[in-house]
Amino acid sequence: MVAMVQGALDELGVADRVVAAGEFEPRGHSGSAFVGGLVGDEVGGAIGGAVGSLGGRGVSDAASGLPASMIIGVSDAAVYGFAGNRTRLHSGLLFRLDRAAVSVEVHQRVNVRTLELVDAASGARLELEGNRLPVTHSKDVIDHLR
Repeated sequence: MVAMVQGALDELGVADRVVAAGEFEPRGHSGSAFVGGLVGDEVGGAIGGAVGSLGGRGVSDAASGLPASMIIGVSDAAVYGFAGNRTRLHSGLLFRLDRAAVSVEVHQRVNVRTLELVDAASGARLELEGNRLPVTHSKDVIDHLR
């Protein structure tokens, strides 16, 4: 994932070196899928559970205003966000945050780590969650941001 993000930045002419990259989702994505699945299962059994899970995730993602899956890249100077998953990027650069201008808050949940990037000047928050599965490399990103 580091090479994928670095390649995208190189194509954009951004002279920076990515040291970590990982897959994240908008905060609430996993919890919404769980609750939607429970409700759907009660109403329509196994098929209802599957539909409810997908619906719960969709509602949460739409409310966040962020893509359902993002790749977050970190350099010594910035945090970069792209829509995509661990196999490919789906669009151009979504955001660039100056590391000196944001503070980092991390919270441990049962199956995810939540990452909050807080703008020091405005207090605005970008809230993400990274799955605990090693294949997502979300822990690598969090470790480099701390």
